[in-house]
Amino acid sequence: MEEGVRRWVVDISKWDPQPYEFSFALSLLPSQEHSSVTRFFKMEDRKRALISRMLQYALLYDLVKINKPFFSQHNFIIQRTSQAKPFLDLLDYDKLGLTFPNFNFNVSHHGDYVAIASEPLCLVGIDIVSFDMPQGETVAEFIQFFSSYFSTLEWENIVNAGTSNDVLIQFYRYWSLKEAYVKAMGSGLIEGLNKVEFSHTNWTNISATMDGKVMALWRFWLIELGERHCAAIARGPPTSADISYKSTLKKVDFTEDEYNIGLHLPNVDFVEQSVEQLVLILQKAFDSEPRG
Repeated sequence: MEEGVRRWVVDISKWDPQPYEFSFALSLLPSQEHSSVTRFFKMEDRKRALISRMLQYALLYDLVKINKPFFSQHNFIIQRTSQAKPFLDLLDYDKLGLTFPNFNFNVSHHGDYVAIASEPLCLVGIDIVSFDMPQGETVAEFIQFFSSYFSTLEWENIVNAGTSNDVLIQFYRYWSLKEAYVKAMGSGLIEGLNKVEFSHTNWTNISATMDGKVMALWRFWLIELGERHCAAIARGPPTSADISYKSTLKKVDFTEDEYNIGLHLPNVDFVEQSVEQLVLILQKAFDSEPRG
């Protein structure tokens, strides 16, 4: 099952496309996806939206290409729940021949990076943050708005981190972990997050408690990305999925032994992909489509 654990990331600051290059990359996606990219006015937002969708289709093609030599990315559409959690329709799941018991994936983008994480059995959530300094207000004023989402201990760790920059980084690291947890469940709700308390050893060996009880069915990681960015990844039980997302999963209930296999799979390193590499992957998918 380890093949289903993927971590891909793209540094969009390295891609400054000409209009024809952007249009060609967009043409490699199913036409139904185009409006989700072109609806943005700013080019940076369009780039993030485009690369996010390219990552999803490219990763799926890369996973199934060995068993599906005539696979085409135009044979399926990645759908989204009402909370914008991406998923693969169960009919498409079977059509693509995915052998994982509960393959699912999640994407995130912020600052210079767009990333995707996938899991073969457990829920997965990913959240990228850029340690951007707030505009027009102090760090203290900026983080105060979010204070109700942190436990007393987390908040003390944040506000006592040191300089304003230290406080901001500490805040973003905790926040990204909470976002990854919420995104894994597909709920989109952040109420009650102060009850989820994260502990760590220099941001390794990360664990969490809910109302003081250890969340033994979850695992969390925090990974530094380039300069002033980090990514949080959450891996958890399918039974914790939001009702709108749970219905999209291939399988929800696993025995304890089955679940532990998925829970304790290695968390692989991020593989940096260029936009050019994604284009090549999607071109191969497009070229492999059977001709009439």
